[in-house]
Amino acid sequence: MTYKRDESAGYLTNWAGRLFVRAIERRLAGGSAGPMPVFFALADGGTMSQTALARWASVEQPTMANTLNRMERDKLIERTPDPNDRRSALIGLTRLGRQRAGEALASAQDVNALALEGFKPAERDVLFALLHRIARNLDADAQESALPALPVSKPRTSRRS
Repeated sequence: MTYKRDESAGYLTNWAGRLFVRAIERRLAGGSAGPMPVFFALADGGTMSQTALARWASVEQPTMANTLNRMERDKLIERTPDPNDRRSALIGLTRLGRQRAGEALASAQDVNALALEGFKPAERDVLFALLHRIARNLDADAQESALPALPVSKPRTSRRS
């Protein structure tokens, strides 16, 4: 059997994903796309635990811990004690983090618009429907094999006052 990467959904989506990341990072003026899942999760001003963020981003705890440590070092997040669990902290964006989140979200929107340039609305609808179907199929497989899966919806966040 010959492997044809131009006929592989996995290869093509991975390649497109890497191109998306590179395009976003070029627009972030030296920034990394690494914190983007945290930015997306907390952009509304809410807070989440490290565990919830890792689950939301579909990454392992050590990966999220490293990302949050770098973000804390760069003054993008702050940790506050969780009033419901003294062993846990809630993570929220700092003022600088909210600014960078806005820049990251704008960059992502720009890159998405670029990627979909020339697509007719019906083509976009079909693309999104097919990508959602792929995600559901792979998520179902992950659930069956007890592998970590991408969450279907964003966990609720608590609002800061």
